Amino acid sequence: MDMRKLVGRNVQRIRQRKRLTQEQLAEISGFSQQYISGLEKGRRNPTIITIYELASALGVSHTDLVRPDKQA
Repeated sequence: MDMRKLVGRNVQRIRQRKRLTQEQLAEISGFSQQYISGLEKGRRNPTIITIYELASALGVSHTDLVRPDKQA
């Protein structure tokens, strides 16, 4: 299982469910839109701190970002 892709898919799914753009998530989280884009594509290797901060910005638990999905 590629954790980078898993986290990226989860971030994208939750962001879209909350009707946020990448730009809006970037503003809320403090990360750049380019970072969010790369993360969602599975090209970034987020640290545990990054996962926690993104989860906080999305209003979900950090475990929601690492939970396996049906595509894993």
